[in-house]
Amino acid sequence: MDDQVPFNDLHRYAVVVADRLGAIAGRVIRSGWYLLGPETEAFEAELAAFTDVAGAVTVANGTDALEIALRAVGVDHGDEVVLAANAGGYATTACLAIGAVPVYADVDPVTLLLDPAAASALVSPTTRAVVVTHLYGNVADVAVLRAAVGDEIAIVEDVAQAHGASLGGRIAGSMGDVATYSFYPTKNLGALGDGGAVMSDRADVLTRARALRQYGWESRYVATVPGGRNSRLDEIQAAFLRDLLPEVIARNARRGAIRQGYLDAFGDRVEFVRAAPATVAATHLCVVRSPERDRLIEVLTDHGVATAVHFPVPDHTQPALAGRPHRCGPLENTVAACDQVLSLPCFPELTDREIARVVEVVGAATGRPS
Repeated sequence: MDDQVPFNDLHRYAVVVADRLGAIAGRVIRSGWYLLGPETEAFEAELAAFTDVAGAVTVANGTDALEIALRAVGVDHGDEVVLAANAGGYATTACLAIGAVPVYADVDPVTLLLDPAAASALVSPTTRAVVVTHLYGNVADVAVLRAAVGDEIAIVEDVAQAHGASLGGRIAGSMGDVATYSFYPTKNLGALGDGGAVMSDRADVLTRARALRQYGWESRYVATVPGGRNSRLDEIQAAFLRDLLPEVIARNARRGAIRQGYLDAFGDRVEFVRAAPATVAATHLCVVRSPERDRLIEVLTDHGVATAVHFPVPDHTQPALAGRPHRCGPLENTVAACDQVLSLPCFPELTDREIARVVEVVGAATGRPS
């Protein structure tokens, strides 16, 4: 059908950049240097400048980045880590890999970002870190979180969905003790495969992260940092990401314009997840809420509009957590959000005709044509 609207279509951007990236691939192949070489070093410097931090350490993927970041700020087996339960389970996975204890705090009912007061209420003598996820491309107020939990607890920013977003002029990833990126292909800055990074202003954190990504080595074949692993970004992916990085802000703006178009068209009938004031969002996802989400999905699907749910299962109810140490505060907002959130098509190559089709179908599904 000609009126099908995909949720995402990586092919559309790929055909635009294919010749550029093909030339880059040839350059890297001919260089004979495929890991931890000049492309990686240059990308780390460029990424640190983009994020306004002292340094960046690239790794194999975003989940490794979270684990390495937690270890780099001193999280160890048995330590507690406070986090939200509505962000896909990635921070939980990192905690379980370390043997740390995830502690789930509720989210703000409007932004669906970690609630600083709820996080503070769950801090215990064994709490070592808080992971705050800048969900959907919006930005949590790290300064308020810092004031709530105190200076002794490390704040880890998960920026996987918020490349280039900012709050009050501070870019996501520059406000905590350490931050992490994912470069999964669908991210605002996506590789042609997996990739991730750890970023910080703290020299000690960056040093530990570099050791942890390569077996815990202090020097070649001398492992001194416990918890080390093999987690390196390929040179070819670093080279691709260097080329794509300068386009992130413009592509974020296109995402934001698509979301604003939806908001203008049917925002009086559908509840949008909102960013905090003074946020320049990355709009990684355009997320709405509905107590009739399943019916809305069915209507959109029947009319050729693809959707997704980010994320349907709260971490604390995941079967893999059963029998593993964890702790929960009240999670009313979290559970309600996971039952109601729905992501609409919102990627930069979405056409005006496709946007109009989404508006038309959502209008019909919510009772009034748009």
